Amino acid sequence: MSAIHLHNLVKKFGGFTALKTMDLMIEDGEFMALLGPSGCGKSTTMNMIAGMEDPTEGRILFGDRDMAGVPMGSRGVGFVFQNYAIFTNMTVRQNLAYGPKMHRRPQAEIDRRVGLIAELLQLTPMLDRRADRLSVNILQRVAIGRSAVMEPAIFLLDEPLSNVDAAFRAVMRTELKHLQRQFRQTMVYVTHDQLEAMTMADRIAVMDHGVLQQVGTPIEVYNNPANVFVAKFIGSPGMNLLPGRPAESDRGLVVDLGPLGATAPMPERLAGALRGHSGDVLLGFRPEQAVLAKDGRGIAAPISVVERIGARTIVHLGEGETTMKVVLDNDPHASFGASALVVPNMQAVRVFDRASGNAIGGAAHG
Repeated sequence: MSAIHLHNLVKKFGGFTALKTMDLMIEDGEFMALLGPSGCGKSTTMNMIAGMEDPTEGRILFGDRDMAGVPMGSRGVGFVFQNYAIFTNMTVRQNLAYGPKMHRRPQAEIDRRVGLIAELLQLTPMLDRRADRLSVNILQRVAIGRSAVMEPAIFLLDEPLSNVDAAFRAVMRTELKHLQRQFRQTMVYVTHDQLEAMTMADRIAVMDHGVLQQVGTPIEVYNNPANVFVAKFIGSPGMNLLPGRPAESDRGLVVDLGPLGATAPMPERLAGALRGHSGDVLLGFRPEQAVLAKDGRGIAAPISVVERIGARTIVHLGEGETTMKVVLDNDPHASFGASALVVPNMQAVRVFDRASGNAIGGAAHG
């Protein structure tokens, strides 16, 4: 079994706690992304799975097997680091064949494995080139192939695409997902890049300051962030968060945004929870889940910046705590200094307790 269970995992370095009581189940054959900013504990978690670090508390299980005391070389995992580590004096073929050769595999099996991995990673035309004559992009592809050729049941990748160019990252996202499906591996992928996590992972574990914030599919985490950190970290741009208070009106329960006015009535999934909430809240909505209007009801704010990015236009509005962004298709004819009304899709809004940062009420349906 190549399922991984992190059970009440804690890691301390002296007086510093890098990971705080993490409990996470990674299913057999699942592609799990550990996502978060630098210093959040994601690489520390991966190092413990690999056997490079021992937990201070808790257990790591591969299937039903406790990994306590099991060295890295006996865990049956493949590992790819941010900085590729290959033999530059060898050819691509020799690098790919190195692992199976050291494990004394039959030559026919080595040739089969090398040929398959080279084909999957588009390395076939380069098999007889020396590694020291290859670009950084191709070297990282060789590094991935050298671990993949061992066909490990568990494949760990720690920021493997950070040092390559943007176009190559886009190609490798597709190839890594194809590789994982081909071998039905359990893949754990550490990244600070939400695009990598959202496009490749079956589920995402969002981390911050050593704490697991939320686990879910990419669409679950995007639509229904568990707290303010996830709401702001996931999405490009992140979720708009406007301070306000629940209030009853002749239209039903609304969030009073002070000088910005009141929102439309809250959907039923939120209204009940908000009626019992007396404190300040943050009204959240994705920039993609709002439109601009010239008249009618909406959140009034001046336009401060207009970013035209190919097929998308990002309109920045307001100032201070009441800044917002709206993402629109093509050119909405918005201009700096003009007044606009932001109209969120109320069925997709989220509301957070301002004190704790935690989400209030039911899930949004976008």
